[in-house]
Amino acid sequence: MTTRRWQLAHGRHLDLGPKSVVVGILNVTPDSFSDGGLFIAPEKALAQARRMAEEGAAIIDVGGESTRPGFAPISAEEEQARVLPVIEALATSGEALISVDTYREDTARRAVAAGAHIVNDVWGLQREPGIAKVAAETGAGLIIMHTGRERRKLPDVIEDQLLFLSKSLEIARASNVADDQIVLDPGFGFAKETTEENLDLMARFSELQALGFPLMAGTSRKRFIGGVTRREPAERAVGTAATSVILRLKGADLFRVHDVAINVDALAMADAMLAREKLSPGR
Repeated sequence: MTTRRWQLAHGRHLDLGPKSVVVGILNVTPDSFSDGGLFIAPEKALAQARRMAEEGAAIIDVGGESTRPGFAPISAEEEQARVLPVIEALATSGEALISVDTYREDTARRAVAAGAHIVNDVWGLQREPGIAKVAAETGAGLIIMHTGRERRKLPDVIEDQLLFLSKSLEIARASNVADDQIVLDPGFGFAKETTEENLDLMARFSELQALGFPLMAGTSRKRFIGGVTRREPAERAVGTAATSVILRLKGADLFRVHDVAINVDALAMADAMLAREKLSPGR
């Protein structure tokens, strides 16, 4: 498997390819769909971040506004009041790379100044395109996510991915974001309303490699996993780990999850198999 270097802010980088990278979700929100309110206190957030890093998360993704269906928007000031103290504390401890989950240009800029290495935009640069300028000016890694919200989607799940993400990449390049700063995320659950649509996206995930960028999978505890397993959100760790393995075998590089340890172990097996497969006779 080809190694690709992902360039990040503050002179950091991460090599992607041969080994799965687990991204631990840290929601400092009162209303996220499966863990709202659990880590809104800074000391609890930091304890959870340390726990995820100890379990094998290479990146901690800090978010201050819920993006669940029907979420209530908050102000940029409130978002920043939630995430910036946590990012500053994590940057001081240096236990993991830090990502900020935001679609706001000002929050992204302040978060990188506070120590974040990566900006994770769930609106794919199409809500506040200035996010791209922040990445270009700071050298931050940029995760560009697909969403079907607030627009008419194409009926074919991959054609819609290519349509949306191509526009996002045009925005990034117009702002001089380097290709080696970019990771793409197909946005499982974001206006993919049915279990079947998400399963179709999983089944055809490898087609997204045609875009030529590393890929992140964010299936953790999503509703479509419950649609298959009949489990409530907090009981979907095993189902999530199964999707992580499937998507690893289809080319995903990074995995954004709530339950780090189980996904680290599952992905270690997938990585071992891929490495062994590469050494098999005839390959």
